[in-house]
Amino acid sequence: MTAVLDERGPLAAGDTLTWGRLRDLRCGELEDAADGWARASHRADAARDRLDKHVLVGITESQESEAARAAVRRLRTLSRDFAYVCVESGLVRTALRGLATDLKGAQRALRDALDAAETLRFTVHPDGSVSYPPAPSSGETLMGGDDGSELMAGGRAAGSGLLQSATTAHGLRAPNPGAARAQEIADEIVRAVGEARAADARYTAELKGLMAGRAAGDADGVVVSGAMWRDAVADLRQAVPADAEPAAYKTWWDGLSPELRDAYVASCPELVGNLDGIPAAVRDRANRTNLTALIGELRHHDDETSRTRLAGLLRIKEQLDAGGHPRPFLLGIGNEGNGRAIVSFGNPDTARNVSAYVPGLGTSLDADFANGDLKRARDVALGVSKLTGASVASVAWLGYDAPQGAGVMGTGAAEAGGVAYNRFMSGLVATNEHEDPHLTAIGHSYGSRTVGAAAQHPGGIPGADDIVLVGSPGVGVDRAEDLGVGKDHVFVGAAKNDFVTKLPSPREVEAGSAGFLVGGEKGARIAGALADRRDDELWFGRDPASRAFGARRFVVPDGPPAFSNGVVPAHSAYFDRGNGVSSGDSIALIVAGKPDQLKIAEPR
Repeated sequence: MTAVLDERGPLAAGDTLTWGRLRDLRCGELEDAADGWARASHRADAARDRLDKHVLVGITESQESEAARAAVRRLRTLSRDFAYVCVESGLVRTALRGLATDLKGAQRALRDALDAAETLRFTVHPDGSVSYPPAPSSGETLMGGDDGSELMAGGRAAGSGLLQSATTAHGLRAPNPGAARAQEIADEIVRAVGEARAADARYTAELKGLMAGRAAGDADGVVVSGAMWRDAVADLRQAVPADAEPAAYKTWWDGLSPELRDAYVASCPELVGNLDGIPAAVRDRANRTNLTALIGELRHHDDETSRTRLAGLLRIKEQLDAGGHPRPFLLGIGNEGNGRAIVSFGNPDTARNVSAYVPGLGTSLDADFANGDLKRARDVALGVSKLTGASVASVAWLGYDAPQGAGVMGTGAAEAGGVAYNRFMSGLVATNEHEDPHLTAIGHSYGSRTVGAAAQHPGGIPGADDIVLVGSPGVGVDRAEDLGVGKDHVFVGAAKNDFVTKLPSPREVEAGSAGFLVGGEKGARIAGALADRRDDELWFGRDPASRAFGARRFVVPDGPPAFSNGVVPAHSAYFDRGNGVSSGDSIALIVAGKPDQLKIAEPR
């Protein structure tokens, strides 16, 4: 069945689309049909959403029996069926809308040609040819008018490009000025009908490709087979640009119809949710689906890693469900490596000021990250709002495998993380609605080394205006100006009692001064000795808080003595807020673009 409609309904296969039928075509019927398919797509998506977020979650959280697991398997199949219906219905809607648009364009061109013919008193014949009348002659007499005047013969122009006109008695074509215009109109009619026929054929093929057959033995309707579902999803995935930059993904996404966007979110949430360059609200929607699926998957595993990760995911879900101000957006979630989670407090697409904080040693997708690192990001956003009232989004970015234990001594994690971080920042630049948003890169502990690695790539960190380094053991460069934003835009917080900011260089370690790794009374003595070091060389290069490095050091509290109660509290207090004098408030001022209000400390 072809998709072209006229007053008799759908054209049957083999029918010919003439200019008369194109002129009278009611394209609004196609648009109405497209709207109906859109409603079907939205209903299927809503049903899938309810099934995934309420029914399945309720069963997996409350029941552990074999019957419950069987029910979950069946319900997940049903969820896939709803997603398939959503995708296919959305694609039908898109095809019908596209057909209506193309046909309306051809129809407008045809009507313009017909209007021109009517104005000139030309006749348009059923085959599309155009006759033009005789015209007064200023030269040779070719024929006489009723009043005895001399006339140039009329004729008939066909859209094929051949001109059938009256000729003179000597076999010469009459120079009737209407001939050329009639030819133009006939050609315009042929082009308009040809474009309409081509659109009809193109969208007919597309719609036939979307048709799903009835399953054997199914009397009630279409059953979605696994193969059909896989094919539909594969088609969507294949249409995604391969290995593109975030800006290119943004352009691709903007070019999709609303129904196709819904189809991608419904059928490929793990792809859309973690694709840099896709708008934050879309990623959030897709990743909440991913989060629910990941929680359901981990509930069926009883190993320590799964239990630890599940605890972190559940805590993230609690914060997302609670909402609040600023609203959290889930920009990334995944189970690879040590786990992935990217949460923004505030919408990074609409905020004028955006920061992205990279945590360090020992960070993984667990309850500590969900409680501690997310709180740090949220505190930055709250600090900006309280101190300046500026528009802000503050991101906690666990988009890499932060080192665990002894891995902190190497740079491999930082280098790999720097690549991923730059891609994420490119995505923020691409999707932010402001022409020149204010972006701040924040690195804490080993995360500062990751930020340093990102800054050393050609062009530096995409979009970054300022860099904040707190609790840093070095960033891989010896001068602030080598970080790509200008030394006056590099800010450092280093607490007196944070021994991480005084880690000895590899040279010193080789010389035997690495006893700081032990705890207890001996560790405290070593930490005290490190606190009095004058050497500005740290494990990963020159001390960012040193005068030689050249950054702007802001005031931070000294913090409790190192190793008290078995921890290093000064290393974890940089994001604490309070009355405009804490380091957390200093970070907020930098993120808000108000560094002139900082309390500056003397460099080491």
